[in-house]
Amino acid sequence: QVQLVESGGGLVQPGGSLRVSCAASEMVFNYYDMGWYRQAPAPGKQRELVATIASGGTTHYADSVKGRFTISRDNAKNTVYLQMNSLKPEDTAVYYCNTAPANLAYWGQGTQVTVSS
Repeated sequence: QVQLVESGGGLVQPGGSLRVSCAASEMVFNYYDMGWYRQAPAPGKQRELVATIASGGTTHYADSVKGRFTISRDNAKNTVYLQMNSLKPEDTAVYYCNTAPANLAYWGQGTQVTVSS
C-alpha cells in the first residue's frame, strides 16, 4: 500500500524559514523521482509543481522558488524534505508530495504553510 504523509507545516512570518517532510512508502521512494507540489487557497488556483528530486539526487525548481527552496531526500528514512527560506506571503498554500510526474492515486492530505505577519 502506497502512503505519502506530509508534515511540518505551520504559520511563519515573511522572511522566515520552514521545513516540511514527506514520509513515503519504500516501494514508491526507491523507484520514482519525487516532487513537492502546492495549491494556493485562491479560487481556481491550480496545483503547481514546486521542486523535484531524482533518485540520483538531481533537482529542479520552479522559477518562483529557485534560490529560496531546497529539496532533499534521505534514502535511509524514505523521506523527502523541502527546506523553505525567505518565505513570502505568496508561498501560502497546502504543500503535497508525490512522485514526479505525479500519480493521481498518491495524493495525501498535504500540510498547510501560511506566511503572514
